[in-house]
Amino acid sequence: MILKTNTAEPGPAVSVVLAAHNEVATIAQVIADIETTLGTAVQLVVVDDGSTDGTGDAARDAGADVITLYPNQGKGNALREGIRRTTGDWVVFLDADGQDDPKEIPLLLSRATADVTMVNGSRFLGSLREGAISAPNKVGNVVLTQFMSLLFGHKITDSQAGFRAFRGEFVRSLTLRSDEYEIETEMLAKVLKAGERVLEVPVTRYERAGGVTDFRRVRNGLRILGTMLWERFA
Repeated sequence: MILKTNTAEPGPAVSVVLAAHNEVATIAQVIADIETTLGTAVQLVVVDDGSTDGTGDAARDAGADVITLYPNQGKGNALREGIRRTTGDWVVFLDADGQDDPKEIPLLLSRATADVTMVNGSRFLGSLREGAISAPNKVGNVVLTQFMSLLFGHKITDSQAGFRAFRGEFVRSLTLRSDEYEIETEMLAKVLKAGERVLEVPVTRYERAGGVTDFRRVRNGLRILGTMLWERFA
């Protein structure tokens, strides 16, 4: 995990959390783009989730201190660990594989007003570049998102978005249980269930610059569906 702060500041207003598993091809550039976009006052937390390809070393070479979870524990566990280390008034999440553009973080933060708890970066309101998502995954995402909108009575266009911002105090107060990719659904469901305000902004989604996703369509799709039902009716 990387915890990087500017010690001249009393505390960063924004924390950024990255969960990284075997993202050696992209992690250094993502870190650099975050710092270029937000400046040195940002708190950057990178959880190296059991990588075996040198992701941790690449992050160190980018000037970060790294603590690695081992063995690989899943995106949900990695984000839960990252959240516990944040201190920012707002906490931004994005993927470490280069598919999200750190230069778009200000788009999310521009909507981070006093009456908003979560700003969701929607790929489907924005732009899906060629190769950004497979056709089956896109269909599955749209169907699950429509089902979640129905379940919770709130129109959402991208329920599994990994690029999003939360009010720090709120997200640190959540008791999260997800181990894998259902973490995004659980977090969104808890915001909606609490009656908190969610806004969506259009963002750009790019093709992976390297590495291979751990997402398994059937397994993770069923876990996402199960999480929706649990959060709505438990």
